[in-house]
Amino acid sequence: MAFDSLTEKLGNIFKKLKNRGKLSENDIKEVMREIRMALLAADVNFNVAKDFVAKVSERAVGTEVMQSLTPAQQVIKIVHEELTAFMGGENDRIKISSHPPTIVMMCGLQGAGKTTHCAKLALFFKNLGRRPLLVACDIYRPAAILQLQVIAEKIDVPVFTQPEGTNPVDIAKRAVQHAKDHGNDIVFLDTAGRLHIDEVLMEELKNIKKTVNPDEILFTVDAMTGQDAVNAAKAFNEALEIDGVLLTKTDSDTRGGAALTVKYVTGKPIKFIGTGEKPTDLETFHPDRMANRILGMGDMMSLIEQAEQNFDEKKAAKLEEKLRKNKFDFTDFLENMQQMKKMGPLDKLLGMMPGINQAALKDVQVDNKQIAHTEAIILSMTMKERENPNIITPPRKRRIAAGCGLKVEDVNRLLKSFEQMKSMMKGFNPNKMGNFKGFK
Repeated sequence: MAFDSLTEKLGNIFKKLKNRGKLSENDIKEVMREIRMALLAADVNFNVAKDFVAKVSERAVGTEVMQSLTPAQQVIKIVHEELTAFMGGENDRIKISSHPPTIVMMCGLQGAGKTTHCAKLALFFKNLGRRPLLVACDIYRPAAILQLQVIAEKIDVPVFTQPEGTNPVDIAKRAVQHAKDHGNDIVFLDTAGRLHIDEVLMEELKNIKKTVNPDEILFTVDAMTGQDAVNAAKAFNEALEIDGVLLTKTDSDTRGGAALTVKYVTGKPIKFIGTGEKPTDLETFHPDRMANRILGMGDMMSLIEQAEQNFDEKKAAKLEEKLRKNKFDFTDFLENMQQMKKMGPLDKLLGMMPGINQAALKDVQVDNKQIAHTEAIILSMTMKERENPNIITPPRKRRIAAGCGLKVEDVNRLLKSFEQMKSMMKGFNPNKMGNFKGFK
């Protein structure tokens, strides 16, 4: 995930501070030098790193340490606040037009993931109750239109296309009229990827903007291209006056320098980040939450939001009742495991939890095969066996193992783990944890 290497480096820097009772000016200078080196190693722009360190240093040297905090905690607090400010301060959202449809023009370099993220945005807004329309304006890349249609079919969102040879400017214009006629309240224009030095294609974007007057122009940028991506964002902003940035492939880049640099260089906020390959792997960008992740503080708000999106509230209420009465069985276990899987990879979820050692997570391998084996064993049980595991005798264990292609030892291991978990849950009281339903 983005910032893994920076998180590890900063964690080591702050670890050195925590045992010191008081920090001298020389201590602060040494820490600032190490922070600057860590930022540069994360592919943060040199001027950004220099300016960031200067702001933190000024505050750290001139700030009296709060009585409830150690000097190290005070420095971490200042770093957190400045990181948040550098990434935009507050979450910026797409401007929704008071006169539908809202028109969002997507632009960016070739290969940045623009078409895929057009569809992700459409699904994101569809889940908010909007009626999106995807528009195929990329007439140059082979199979670009087909790619958009295939993805759109999976998420059940309509795509507007025109006959071969139609100018992208005309496609955009006709699409907006189509949206008005058919009740689509948000339109995403998937324009062709282009280099910012390609004057002809850049002029085409300017003409689309002039013709349809989009409410939002989002620049899609691949996080893995680092400084080159930021320079391209700057050029696109000068040509089109973009409104924000969508940062893709943050799950693949461990440095994260683009996220820290783009707002500083362009003055435009990151509005969304792509976090994986699935259509649902898109998050609104919250600078304060990202600062939490960078400093190893986790991101409980994003974790809770993902839980609310993926957990069935009725099933959660049913589970709460069963936990209270200690009637939790293998059917409940299977249902909740399947709902957890919808939230994404377990190592990613662990990374959002406060108090988890982010550096240690790097070496943690979540065994997805083991999860699949657990599902297979439960699915090989009869309903009576799931409800009452005590009736699972050796012959039944052999039948279950044969049915899922595993060993009796695997079945025994699961039964033992389940009994241990039930014993732990006997003292569980959901009321002491707030409202369990939906994690609200």
